[in-house]
Amino acid sequence: MALSTYSRLLHVYRFTLGNSVNILSRVGLGDHGIIVSASSKHSVRFKSSEAVDRKEKQRQHMARGLPKQKPVAGVKQVIVVASGKGGVGKSTTAVNLALGISANDQTKSVGLLDADVFGPSIPKLMNLKGNPELTEKNLMRPLMNFGIPCMSMGFLVEETAPIVWRGLMVMSAIEKLLRQVDWGHLDYLVVDMPPGTGDVQLTITQNIPVAGAVIVSTPQDIALLDARRGAEMFRKVNVPVLGLVQNMSVFQCPKCQHQTHIFGADGARELARTLGVDVLGDIPLHLNIREMSDRGQPVVVSSPDSPEAEAYRNVASAVVRRLAAIAD
Repeated sequence: MALSTYSRLLHVYRFTLGNSVNILSRVGLGDHGIIVSASSKHSVRFKSSEAVDRKEKQRQHMARGLPKQKPVAGVKQVIVVASGKGGVGKSTTAVNLALGISANDQTKSVGLLDADVFGPSIPKLMNLKGNPELTEKNLMRPLMNFGIPCMSMGFLVEETAPIVWRGLMVMSAIEKLLRQVDWGHLDYLVVDMPPGTGDVQLTITQNIPVAGAVIVSTPQDIALLDARRGAEMFRKVNVPVLGLVQNMSVFQCPKCQHQTHIFGADGARELARTLGVDVLGDIPLHLNIREMSDRGQPVVVSSPDSPEAEAYRNVASAVVRRLAAIAD
């Protein structure tokens, strides 16, 4: 019976459009009726109203399932620092960005959240150890150094202990780091995101309002591919991309002052033009940045008069300007 009906409909369809035009691209039996489609502007589609209703119900159900964004208590604006790939200097940039914002305007209070559950770097970079104390409200007090309150999973586990968790446990940990910390009153909370575009990124962007995202990348093509994925991810979840930071942009020989673009030249600038976003600044590949970071003495505070510290402060200024422009 179904085959007979299918044949009759196919005959009528061909007769209506004319046999001389080869437009038939697909004719088949669907789950809820007979579906006929063509590559021309003429098309016939038979679909049951039941299928339409089901899709609408699924859409409504998904909308109800998304968490409602709730601001972090005491925090005015959240800035996430992200990269699609690890090893591009994202955490070092996040630390010096927070310190740079504070150095540029000492009336502003800035906090730092390490959201990289599997590979926390903030304890090392900020020279912090120990377990957070609890307040009377059972909230964790951030550890403080250089005037920046910091929270990290690294404060809650042993330094060399691996964290072997599935997605739900990671999301629960991020929720606790966001909600169960006494941040006090902050103008900015800088969040050091893990590499990639996975559970942590979605948990943060869906649960709290994010003022903007800073994408860090080297000029290398392979890093830029992942940086673009990161930028597109934030756009999909309606987080403004403040701009790109081109890290390790150039190496200057300390003896002859010759400059070498080890990872390529201006790759992040080209990507920024493609994405239609700003380049927030260039950070050089400099021995001082690496040495001071390993010692837990970021260059913005340990070498404030150096060109590399100035580069970070310029990035911080650009970020604050972009936030103000978006707010206006």
